[in-house]
Amino acid sequence: MIIGITGTIAAGKGTVVEILQKKGFTHYSARDYLTKELLAQQKPINRDEMRKLADFLRETKGPDIVIRSLFEMAQQKGGDVIIESVRSLGEVTFLEKQSDFHLLGVDADIKTRYERAIKRGTETDKIDFNTFVSQNEKENSGRTPFSGNILGCIQKADILINNDGTIEELEKNVQAVLDKISN
Repeated sequence: MIIGITGTIAAGKGTVVEILQKKGFTHYSARDYLTKELLAQQKPINRDEMRKLADFLRETKGPDIVIRSLFEMAQQKGGDVIIESVRSLGEVTFLEKQSDFHLLGVDADIKTRYERAIKRGTETDKIDFNTFVSQNEKENSGRTPFSGNILGCIQKADILINNDGTIEELEKNVQAVLDKISN
């Protein structure tokens, strides 16, 4: 089984990944893929640089290049797989053609997400609320298959989890998703 995860910034995609990993899924991360590329190019590791690189790669190597690369890595190992984070409609189109694929969307209130980002404290999260909102808007509304369009991806999700609650509630929601797609 392949589960693609899409969702807004700090909605809880990483926590969903952790829950699924405990259930035996192997994780492939777009963020890790882009970070390796930026390090190789000796560029700073931040959200703007990641977005620019992803958009550039999609435009020059195909709208599905990041996710396709992760998918090819996953195929070599086999088993149940999580591919995180699906961000463009071109990536969704590629994954929809794969057998036993399910797209899971994750979202939460923007203030909750900002608080989570600050608490998480990664390099890309050290920003003020206005910058967070601006980055959120840029990532949510790309107009081409090459640009990030998280809201468009969420609209194509098979299942959407609203993650405004506790981790325990999220765990129950993820189990319900697995029960639904396993039948």
